[in-house]
Amino acid sequence: MRRMPLSADTAVKLAQYMKVPLEHLMHMPQHILLQKLAEMAKEQTSDTEKHLETEEKKSE
Repeated sequence: MRRMPLSADTAVKLAQYMKVPLEHLMHMPQHILLQKLAEMAKEQTSDTEKHLETEEKKSE
């Protein structure tokens, strides 16, 4: 099985999100990495939406 092509920045962010060493991340199965990437993206999206809502309320 090929390794998943991750940029260095994405790999570091994902390792921090998962709270695992970068070395462990590089040996994880691809399906787990994809699942965790999706979770991380969803969390970041919801955080961004909450931040935007807060900013809109402040400007009113």
